[in-house]
Amino acid sequence: MSTPDSPSVSAADEPAPGPPADAQLTSLSTRAARQLTTTTKSEPQMQAITSRWLLKTLPWVDVKGGAYRVNRRLQVSTGRGRVHFGQNGADGIRVVAETLTELPVLRGYPDTDVLRELAGRFQARDVRAGQVLFEAGQPVTEAYLVAHGRFTRFTAGKYGEEEVIGVVTDGDQMGDEAVGQSDPLWLSSVRAETSGVVLVLPWSVVEELTERVPSLAAHLADYVERQRRPMNRKGEADVPVQAGHVGEPTLPGGFVDYELAPREYELSLTQTVLRVHSRVADLYNDPMNQTQQQLRLTIEEIRERQEWELVNNREFGLLHNVDHGQRISTYTGPPTPDDMDELLSMRRSTKVFLAHPKAIAAFFRQCNKRGLVPGTTNVDGHEVPAWRGVPIFPCGKIPVGRDHTSSIIALRTGEADQGVVGLYQTGIPEEHQPGLNVRFMGIDTAAIISYLVTAYYSLAILVPDAAGILENVQIGRSAE
Repeated sequence: MSTPDSPSVSAADEPAPGPPADAQLTSLSTRAARQLTTTTKSEPQMQAITSRWLLKTLPWVDVKGGAYRVNRRLQVSTGRGRVHFGQNGADGIRVVAETLTELPVLRGYPDTDVLRELAGRFQARDVRAGQVLFEAGQPVTEAYLVAHGRFTRFTAGKYGEEEVIGVVTDGDQMGDEAVGQSDPLWLSSVRAETSGVVLVLPWSVVEELTERVPSLAAHLADYVERQRRPMNRKGEADVPVQAGHVGEPTLPGGFVDYELAPREYELSLTQTVLRVHSRVADLYNDPMNQTQQQLRLTIEEIRERQEWELVNNREFGLLHNVDHGQRISTYTGPPTPDDMDELLSMRRSTKVFLAHPKAIAAFFRQCNKRGLVPGTTNVDGHEVPAWRGVPIFPCGKIPVGRDHTSSIIALRTGEADQGVVGLYQTGIPEEHQPGLNVRFMGIDTAAIISYLVTAYYSLAILVPDAAGILENVQIGRSAE
């Protein structure tokens, strides 16, 4: 009988008897057999390799001189930049004075003291959702900078309905239409779609500063004069032409003016030093060459970083260099078919959409809600989702912000189409791939072989409307 100190054990709980330790095997064990064979193995794998559609779809221009100059027609009208804000606590929002030169009316104004005084006169004002800031036809008494929130510009349609004509978001401004006008009136109404914060400057302050500071008055007068110069619909200096005439009238004459200081793009680079021990390179190369495998994975990492730079680099990356006039915000938050259509309509011959995979999924959810099925298109043998025939490529290099929003980029590509082009240089010394070389650096006293691996590249937007961005794309799933 069992006792508390000696629990009973059934036969089923007893371990099965194994072969004695000194038992003789009747055949060769697998452990011993592996000493005489070589295992089948894969090449070293790398999880971080992506499709890199941006590198594949960009046409690449060979830049022999190391720099690429983009010559354009003289631009008369200026694009709309974004003002930046600083914050010290919930009630301490202020304008970063130097960024006021991003506004069209102050672009190029050099007096920082006046800019600081102007920035200090802005006052923060909280706005509730649904509040109308001003209505079309009312006198302009204040200028606004949007620190936070989403606002809708609307006007009355031909048949009395409300017609939405735009969205105003963080960093945008309202009020420059009053410059140079004796009795300025608002051309559209603006309503807050979300709660937010605007910085308000009374128009009387602008008039007082203009009267007191001659340099500011001269700058604003020059801005007004530029806006009155003949220009085409893209804001370029106009060329006088005449059509539909009969007889022998005197034809207008003119010329196509160029920018005197065109932008030049210098090639950027990504580099690393690959180190391989000479003993490894000498002895451990069967069945795979160790140096080649190390180099292959290093190049993959460099190409991944290259694509990240083409999207995010502040000097030439798409997210920081697309003209602000080519940026729009989503109307409700998630990317809807209407938002994609508006982005598509801002340029001719859009060839590529680039979006974070989560942004693509968010767009598909909006299509599903409306009963729409996005099409597909064949790109180099791959079936890729498309909208209006334009492929939508996933690009994980487009960041997702802390507020769970991202961006969708639209591109027209190619030099012949005045689009976006990639830049590199071929024929460089010890070239391993186009625009990438591997240079032997020697062997040190520790028997380490070093190779310098370098990729040279950049990106150029030939005309402003070659690229556009849909901003504030909400990628989270909304509650049903």
